[in-house]
Amino acid sequence: AADSFDYKTFFVKVGLNSKSKDQLAQVFGILDQDRSGFIEEDELKLFLQNFSANARALTDAETKAFLAAGDSDGDGKIGVDGKTAFMKP
Repeated sequence: AADSFDYKTFFVKVGLNSKSKDQLAQVFGILDQDRSGFIEEDELKLFLQNFSANARALTDAETKAFLAAGDSDGDGKIGVDGKTAFMKP
């Protein structure tokens, strides 16, 4: 359902919150579709589809909340420094 995605709950359910830094780096690489070294808003919007091709896109509100959780310097993208912080509960 729209606006029902909670990244913290999702990370717990799929076990991302208990992965090592190396494993989280691998996940970061998958999410960084354009290989820019950052996860941008458009990549987060399609986040769930990395886990299931039939999954819905996140709403704008869900995407912005998710981005804010990992955007440690306020530049509108998640860099290497924020990649593990937002995946932990």
